[in-house]
Amino acid sequence: MASTDNTMSQGETAIASSNELQYDPSLLAEHEHDEEGNSMFGFIVFLLSESVIFLSFFAGYIVYKTKAVEWLPEGIEGLEVREPFINTVILVSSSFVIYFAERALKKDNLWGFRLFWLLTMAMGSYFLYGQAVEWNSLEFGFTSGTFGGTFYLLTGFHGLHVFTGVLLQSIMLIRSFIPGNYEGGHFGVDATSLFWHFVDVIWIILFVLIYVWQ
Repeated sequence: MASTDNTMSQGETAIASSNELQYDPSLLAEHEHDEEGNSMFGFIVFLLSESVIFLSFFAGYIVYKTKAVEWLPEGIEGLEVREPFINTVILVSSSFVIYFAERALKKDNLWGFRLFWLLTMAMGSYFLYGQAVEWNSLEFGFTSGTFGGTFYLLTGFHGLHVFTGVLLQSIMLIRSFIPGNYEGGHFGVDATSLFWHFVDVIWIILFVLIYVWQ
């Protein structure tokens, strides 16, 4: 009997705690804040792991370039910089645009958020379009020596991340039309924005390595 009473007491305590969490707004908000913080920490760890991959690619590119006798493929004197530079300005500028989108959301300005968010998506899409046009105009391929392989690997891997970022942004934009979607916080938007800043920083390094340092 004592054991049964003890079990019932524990069950009642758990139910009481659950009810307290459910009906006490401050406790519920604190619980949701902790969950969002844990999720963001996990996402930052993911970005750090992605950074290690890119850094290994950067290191490999530098080593190959400094040791190669003939770096550029035969018949290629260098890469055209003007169009990639324009794409770079657009992509980097999109980081400021997505920042304004976040600010609008924190002020509960949903339409302002959607406008800036959609503009960020358009700028990212333009970058991908510009990269596709560049690839189509190049006179060397993936098998054109070490330079050709590393060029397409680095720009392609980064382009995949840009595409992923635009895809995530489209999902966040659609979710913004769900009533009460942000009552539990803005983790999805914050994580997507952080991913986008990461993609932009990576591209700045790539642009310097590939286009500036020729």
